[in-house]
Amino acid sequence: MGEKIRVLIIDDSAFIQKILTQVLSEDPDIEVVGVAPDPYVAQEKVRALKPDVLTLDVEMPRMDGLTFLEELMRTTPMPVVMVSSLTQEGCETTLRSLELGAVDFITKPRMDLSPTTRDIWADLVEKIKAAARAHVRPRQEAAGPRALHPSGAKAKTKATQLVIAVGASTGGTEAIRDFLTEMPADCPGIVIVQHMPEKFTRAFADRLNNTCAIEVKEARDGDRILSGHAFIAPGNHHLELRRLGPQFLARLHDGPPVNRHRPSADVLFRSVAAHAGGNAIGVIMTGMGDDGARGLLAIKEAGGRTIAQDEATSVVFGMPKEAIALGAADRVVPLDRMAEEIMKLLG
Repeated sequence: MGEKIRVLIIDDSAFIQKILTQVLSEDPDIEVVGVAPDPYVAQEKVRALKPDVLTLDVEMPRMDGLTFLEELMRTTPMPVVMVSSLTQEGCETTLRSLELGAVDFITKPRMDLSPTTRDIWADLVEKIKAAARAHVRPRQEAAGPRALHPSGAKAKTKATQLVIAVGASTGGTEAIRDFLTEMPADCPGIVIVQHMPEKFTRAFADRLNNTCAIEVKEARDGDRILSGHAFIAPGNHHLELRRLGPQFLARLHDGPPVNRHRPSADVLFRSVAAHAGGNAIGVIMTGMGDDGARGLLAIKEAGGRTIAQDEATSVVFGMPKEAIALGAADRVVPLDRMAEEIMKLLG
């Protein structure tokens, strides 16, 4: 076994510091090297302790978490996992933290060690391990909203003949943003699974809709999949593609988690393989684990074309790596060429 992952906990609550320290210290691969009650103390401890990963509370005294994170990413880029509240403000702040360079986040549960809460803590442990392996780069500021059609409409509401299906996890919010902002307003309909809890997916879709030439929304059951539109699976619901005559429709359901995820990229991809076949392009992006790898292979075997994000531009190379190992990816491309590659495939 290699060296332990050194973690610094930044939270103004002594009780939460204690709970997080206890949970993380139970894992043999993690060492909590310190705690800090606010960003000013954290700045000193980052310099003195040289941690591998930080956990950072979204809401902090003296200096807010976003200001600290922005400064950290400018001066000492390192993996950060945010601890977020489930309020609307917490969702917006968390999404902003991912734009600034945070690797991932967990939602703050009840602060105890009950069996239900322990599942969330186990998720934190997994995300810290993924963060320790992540490729962290300072984020460039997102461009402003892209130019729309002269009429002001984003896209014509016509049924799509082709479907682009996307699956992503850790690092995916920014990868999806970069990808969608490059897609033209008349592109085929896009269906997306990004591993993310309830409430966050709607806020994520709304933020994307403000910066993309295409229309981006959280999917609803029965939505027609239209050209120039992207549909994001809502947290805690699987998204599947269905066909009704010449139209593709979104189907949502709360079936059991697949690969420990709901929504699951495998669930989406397999439905796309079954109902779109050769009229589909499957895309697997940055993320930990192997969700989506077998589903991407199903799209390829059904006659669709498939793309995996390359290692150099993936925050975490788990999901693309597993798909590539299965032979599921026709092409492996960097994130900044993905939209261009898809438009080539579309001719």
